Parts: sequence; C-alpha cells; structure tokens
Amino acid sequence: MPILTSATVNETCSNRLKGRVSLISGGAQGIGFAIAGLFQQEGSCVFLLDCDVRNGKEAAAELTAKNPSLPVRYIRADLQDPGEIQNVASALRKHHDRIDILVNNAGIEMEKPLAQLTVADWDLILNVNLRGAFLLAQATVPLFPESGGAIVNISSIHATHAFPGSIPYACSKAAMLALTRNLALELATRHIRVNCICPGYIDTRLWEEYLRNSPDPESIAEQTTALHPLGRRGIPADVSEAALFLASEASAFITGTNLVVDGGLTVRAHA
Repeated sequence: MPILTSATVNETCSNRLKGRVSLISGGAQGIGFAIAGLFQQEGSCVFLLDCDVRNGKEAAAELTAKNPSLPVRYIRADLQDPGEIQNVASALRKHHDRIDILVNNAGIEMEKPLAQLTVADWDLILNVNLRGAFLLAQATVPLFPESGGAIVNISSIHATHAFPGSIPYACSKAAMLALTRNLALELATRHIRVNCICPGYIDTRLWEEYLRNSPDPESIAEQTTALHPLGRRGIPADVSEAALFLASEASAFITGTNLVVDGGLTVRAHA
C-alpha cells in the first residue's frame, strides 16, 4: 500500500468542504496543520487556533500562500485559560457569523512515572487536553447553524491502551472518548455530529525531536515501525484524511463513534 503524502492528497481534492467554516485547535504544526491544509484544499475557510503566536502566524501565512483565494486566519488562545477560550467566539464573529466544523486537536503530552507526577502536572495535561476541548465546544456550539455541522475530537490510542509514564495523558484522552459520546447525544437534536479519532504513532516534528533526543534513535525508530502490521508509522496525512471523512457529508449518519488510525498497532495480541 503506498504511503499517503501531501502530493497524493492534493490529487484527490474534490471540494468536499466547499463553503464550510472550520476551526482547528493546535493547528500550527503536526496533525493540526495537516488537517488545516487538507480542509483548505477541500474548500473550507479555515481558522487556526494555537497558543504559539509565531508558529501560528507562519502556518496561516504558509497555507494562505498556497491558496490566496481561501486565506487561513490565525487566532491566538491558550486552552489553559477559560477566558481566552470564550474570546474565540468573538474572534470568529469578526469574519463569519457561523462555524460548521470544530476540530479539537490541541494537546500536550508528558512522560513521568507515578512517583514523580505533581498536581501541577496533572492539572496542566487535563486542563489543556480535556477541559480545553470541552470549553471550546461549549463556546462555539452557539455559532453552528440550524443545519448542523461536525465536531471532530482528536484522542489517542493511549485512551484504550496503557503505555509507561503516561497516566495524565492517557486519562485525558480516555475522557475525550466519553466527551465525544455525550456531546454526540446532546447535540444530535441540533444536527451536530460529534466523532473522535485515536491516532497511533504519527511522524510529526515532536516525534522527530523525541527521536533526536533518544540514546539510540535508529533502534527506537525500527522498534516502533515493527509494532505496526502495516509496516510503517503514520504520517499527519493519515489522520487528516480521517478527519475530513468525519467532517464531511461522507459520514452524515455517523456520530458518537471513535475511529482508530494506527496502522493496526492496537489489534496485535502483544507488542
């Protein structure tokens, strides 16, 4: 099976999100940036939400340069701050009177054993990864039109499978599954579909940094590749295509579900 690249994504564009307004948190890099780029290519007016001002502005400018007729706009907000999240709706209203798609992608990870974890560590991870997604949905749902729309939450295989040193992160991502199901039920009468994606190992800039800082990057790269029955780790385009499916009319009768995008890693009986 060929690896999906940005080039192959461009070749398959069909304006599946034409005229839709999308907000993508954590959109300055990695999976969020890939989702933003694909959504723009598919005709959506995209807003990037990120706390990193420099990367956020550069990401928006890079995507806008690729398609000036659909400029990507950057909104700064720190998901640790409920007040800043509330201001996101006001920022959106400056350009549009509605939103059609929300992608809760922003998240942070921390590897620490139980004995070293602090209350501050726990609060940081849960506040950004879980509370931030909840508050962002709460703030933007009133902007969805009567015809409805879609919310796509990005969780992780950590939600259902245990990995060493990942207690707060895993708890935040497991709770994202519950948040997805409950939002799907509550928002169904408003025709807002809510679904979740659980990515596995995805080659992003953060993953590359992790490898560089590892004592034996080549060995770790080989070991993690071998975990996948499909023979490779994922790339951001793998997740962005899944997000496009869940955000588009192709999944019009799907809500409250979880789509695992991990190359078969979690179907193995053992690692």
